[in-house]
Amino acid sequence: MKGKLKDVLDKVALIAGFGLILGFMNQGFRESLGATMDYLFNPLTVFPVYIVIFVLAVITGLYTSLIQKYTIDWEKTKRATERMKQFQKEFKEAQLSENKHKLKKLEEQRGGIMEMQAEVSKQQLKPMAYIMLVTLPIFGWLYYLMFTLYPTAEIVLPFYGLKILSTDRVLKFIPVWIFWYALCSMSVSQIIRKALNMGGT
Repeated sequence: MKGKLKDVLDKVALIAGFGLILGFMNQGFRESLGATMDYLFNPLTVFPVYIVIFVLAVITGLYTSLIQKYTIDWEKTKRATERMKQFQKEFKEAQLSENKHKLKKLEEQRGGIMEMQAEVSKQQLKPMAYIMLVTLPIFGWLYYLMFTLYPTAEIVLPFYGLKILSTDRVLKFIPVWIFWYALCSMSVSQIIRKALNMGGT
């Protein structure tokens, strides 16, 4: 019964998550979503905008790591990844040495390896729907924050100097506010994943 309920919840989350992704492509939807989330996050605006972005990056880094920790079988994923690497190494060595007997034996194993790879991909994809359900509303508010509340807010970045968060770009095409959010989020996520002893860190 619990397994069936979980499958239903996974499907609902998947549909809702990808529905949000599609909706987010529409500017009107982004603005409406951001304005709605402003009721929840507006108290954060007492801080400088770059601190607000950092706080949101901490929040997303924390729940993303927690969702991944409890929806992915990290031991199974680690074993499968190591087995696939070993298979690829053996296959390459057999090709270089033209060992036909070994190649034939490895070809017989390829089906099982591909199934294992598909299972790892499925494991990695499973938490994405739940992550999107929280991340996109937060990102909607960030969009609202940048272009409605603080369209001229500035930040000083190493190597880039003073930049306007909403309109300036780094590396020629990345908006500064997205760059700052991604930098904070990746840094915080690594610390949290280490603290939670998660695989792949």
